[in-house]
Amino acid sequence: MALSIVQPASAATTPQITLNPASGPAGSAVTVTGTGFKAATTGTVIVGSTTFAFQTTSTGAFSTGITIPAASTGNLTITAKTSSIKASATFVVQAAPAPAAAPAPTISSAPLRFGVATPGGPLASTELDEVASLAGEIPSVVMSYKDFLQAPPITELDAVRSRGATPLVTWEPWAWGGGVDQPAYSLARITAGDFDAYISQWGQSLAGWGKPVMLRFAHEMNGNWYPWAEGVNGNQAGEYVAAWRHVHDVVAATGASNVQWVWSPNVPYWGSTDLAGLYPGAGYVDIVALDGYNWGTSQTWSSWVSPVDLLAPGISQLRSLAPGKPVLIAETASSELGGSKASWNTDLVSYLAAQPDVMGFVWFHMQKETDWRINSSDSSASAFKSALLARRS
Repeated sequence: MALSIVQPASAATTPQITLNPASGPAGSAVTVTGTGFKAATTGTVIVGSTTFAFQTTSTGAFSTGITIPAASTGNLTITAKTSSIKASATFVVQAAPAPAAAPAPTISSAPLRFGVATPGGPLASTELDEVASLAGEIPSVVMSYKDFLQAPPITELDAVRSRGATPLVTWEPWAWGGGVDQPAYSLARITAGDFDAYISQWGQSLAGWGKPVMLRFAHEMNGNWYPWAEGVNGNQAGEYVAAWRHVHDVVAATGASNVQWVWSPNVPYWGSTDLAGLYPGAGYVDIVALDGYNWGTSQTWSSWVSPVDLLAPGISQLRSLAPGKPVLIAETASSELGGSKASWNTDLVSYLAAQPDVMGFVWFHMQKETDWRINSSDSSASAFKSALLARRS
């Protein structure tokens, strides 16, 4: 008698599942395909604490989609089962790629240059890095201040140059902090040659340095708050031009042809000294400039003023006095008090960018009489960055 042995179906077919894909970041969509399961029934795919239902065919096969949980890491076991039949596979959770880093700020090639003055000056790299981040670009001009007691700042010039920027040195003929009444620094003494050895030292050092440097000598001379202004400190009419020309000639005699001379009055105001009598002449000036601030309501005497109203009259005078010379706004900023600084920032850059002869502006990024900083508020900082971006477009 012949005997036949019938094997159970479960022994004939081993349940198994495959994953497509079998690896990827958390949150991936995965197709689970199974064979060898109980026929024509429901089952579940278990992924950690999450389950997904599936239906098998008459042959015990299925295919269903799952999602890898967002918090998953490492090797993740995925199990499919119907009744007592189950099979597992491993999904390898890969670390998500790091988001692409924002491009590092660079110096803009826009015709309107962006410059800055910060409290720590050219050696305060952290301050300058912060400004670059706020502005979305590296300042192409970095301004510093030196009085007549300080040596030529060659280390600072090197620091500015290393950032790809041009140094703008404001050279002040006084002892800083000594007030307006400083007879030792009268214009007549400068013209008489009392400081020639010191001035020559600067000229020789700048000539030896050899790279372009803007020298802004005795700025805001049309006001009455510095000892080099006419009408204060014993200075007489006509003495400012004589002193400027003397200093220029002493420096030029050292061979410092890399120096660009920046003549920089304050924006004219009622009672200020007329600019015509203070301009040294085309042969003594390379760049004409203006200093102008929107003080808003930060002072008892001040009120909100738009960039156009603040700067346009002075720019017009500079064009008449020095036709063809490039114009620089050597100091500017706005208070938060009395209006929208964000709008002011936008209007400033828009207005200046529309003036073909305005080569750039230097923002006074300091908290001094009021908060002049770019980031005195989030809205100010955002508008400033957007305005610079728009003028690059």
